[in-house]
Amino acid sequence: MVSTKGNLTALYLFLSPTYFLFVAFNKQNFCSPTFIRIVKYKSVQAFKPDPYLATFMNCAMWLFYGLPIVHPHSLLIITINSVGIVITLTFCTIFFMYSTWACRKKMILVFIVEAILIAGMIAVTLTLEHTHPARSTLVGVMCLVFNIIMYTSPLTVMRSVIKTKSVRYMPICLSLGNLLNGLVWIVYAALEFDPFIMIPNAIGAISGTIQIALYFKYRKTTNWDEDETRNETEMPPAASNA
Repeated sequence: MVSTKGNLTALYLFLSPTYFLFVAFNKQNFCSPTFIRIVKYKSVQAFKPDPYLATFMNCAMWLFYGLPIVHPHSLLIITINSVGIVITLTFCTIFFMYSTWACRKKMILVFIVEAILIAGMIAVTLTLEHTHPARSTLVGVMCLVFNIIMYTSPLTVMRSVIKTKSVRYMPICLSLGNLLNGLVWIVYAALEFDPFIMIPNAIGAISGTIQIALYFKYRKTTNWDEDETRNETEMPPAASNA
């Protein structure tokens, strides 16, 4: 039951940059439909690809962790991360289409590095480890590291929020998804005594809490009516990828 709820909150996390819940909160600018805006204005503006690139890597790692050859009886881990890969690849494709060439080169480089890391992890695990507990431990440690990277990837956006005192480009639904997803999977990990799931999701819950706190702190100083058509080169330096 807890794992099913975990899958639902994880699905919410993956879908949070879309139109999901936007209609209900449109007037309050509470839920930012990131990719709806990107497609509408044909520009990524000051949004960053970091969370989606990190999420793709994280889902790929956990998908391998849940396979029967590594960690048997993990069907729910397989299903939600398979869906996550499809969704994040869709987001990354849209982001790539409307990015500057500099951002595209960065995304290509990151994808190449991620592919090499995933292939290396699979090769090392299947070659050096021959029991399920050993494979689960090895892959679990690597999943833990990349899960932490996924949950802390919004730090670049949080830095910009503090400098600009604007939450315009920090999607609140993504932050809420981090918090809810982290809390549910903490409960699941406690019941299953799985530290590999417990540690990164505790960090995710903390990260989501900080982001939500920043949102409510700076939402009143945010200029929601700023011209949507401004591209990244016209944004303040603090909102750049530097």
